[in-house]
Amino acid sequence: MGTADVEAVWRIESARIVAVLTRFTGDFALAEDAAQEAVAEALVSWPLVSPADPVGWLMATARRRAIDAIRRRTALQDRYALLAADKEIGPEEIDPDRIDDDVLALMFVSCHPVLSREARVALTLRVVGGLSSEEIARAFLVPVPTVQARITRAKKTIAAAGVPFELPPAGERRERLGGVLSVLYVIFTEGSTATSGDRLLRPDVAYEAIRLARTLAALQPDEPEVHGLLALCELTAARFPARTGPDGSPVLLEDQDRRRWDFSAIRRGLAALAKASTRGLGPYGLQAAIAATHASAPSVEATDWDRIVVLYEALGRVAPSPVVELNRAVAVAMASGPEQALAIVDELIASDRLPGSHLVPTVRGELLARLGRHPEARAELELAARLCANQRERSVLLRKAAALG
Repeated sequence: MGTADVEAVWRIESARIVAVLTRFTGDFALAEDAAQEAVAEALVSWPLVSPADPVGWLMATARRRAIDAIRRRTALQDRYALLAADKEIGPEEIDPDRIDDDVLALMFVSCHPVLSREARVALTLRVVGGLSSEEIARAFLVPVPTVQARITRAKKTIAAAGVPFELPPAGERRERLGGVLSVLYVIFTEGSTATSGDRLLRPDVAYEAIRLARTLAALQPDEPEVHGLLALCELTAARFPARTGPDGSPVLLEDQDRRRWDFSAIRRGLAALAKASTRGLGPYGLQAAIAATHASAPSVEATDWDRIVVLYEALGRVAPSPVVELNRAVAVAMASGPEQALAIVDELIASDRLPGSHLVPTVRGELLARLGRHPEARAELELAARLCANQRERSVLLRKAAALG
């Protein structure tokens, strides 16, 4: 077995291994460190001798590493005695077909409210997703030491706050579930439209968020918003194959070849949306319903824009934000014309609710162009290009501005 085999096993099983070790040792940071050491050992050992049970090998090796670490901590001799007293982790604890509460507890710990958003994202990708610091840094275009520092600080913060490795009580769990969902949403959003860099999409990041969302949906099958987030991710990712050209340049929605959309992902998304609809749609479910309306339309012209406007109005009531208002303006422009939409955008500008965002001048420039006010439209699009950190998006904006003369 080579490096790719080790990485594949780790990516799939890391959350379960870290979760079981955390419950067993009572120390989140120790469990994660021991698991990482086991992977490092596997990279050396497996190419020479392939284990019959790779997951069991990793678990046993990580357990030995944890015992060694605890042995070195003289203040924790009692816990070492518990671990060393011939108590093995039984096969049922690492059954690869079993998704249990340990992994769910790991998600709640990684997304604990004592951590900053950046720390939650980094820690979730590291201990639940199994990504290395280098992979996380590459995904978010930050230096590797920055990611490592975030993860280290996050572990120390969790230890200092005395965060227990356990599922929150039922009442608190639903309240904190929103924090877990928001972390997965941030990860997916960065993958689906990169905030900076020279790539529009980072599919590997987006698909990791989908994998984690599927895991969460399996662990929390009665939570509609979990299915809502999964539906939103699946339906949005379904358009990935048509969103960029062969050279990586963006392809706008109206120009996309819809035959290239991933119809299997659309079916999965619609199935998840149906589950999300059982008790009324929340913010993620409403966004998924908007994505479903796009996914079911044969063209931009044939899209049910009136329905999308209504859905954005509903979203604005349950989760108001300036971005929702801006998206509603786009839908209004398609349903009723650019004049009404421009009024919505100008109101956003007057209230200064999205300062420094390239999205506002982007939308305003498009609306002005449709109204025939080309000099103003060009100025707005050029402003949007200056504010946009993603090189692919910036090139599209400059091209549009130049076309206005």
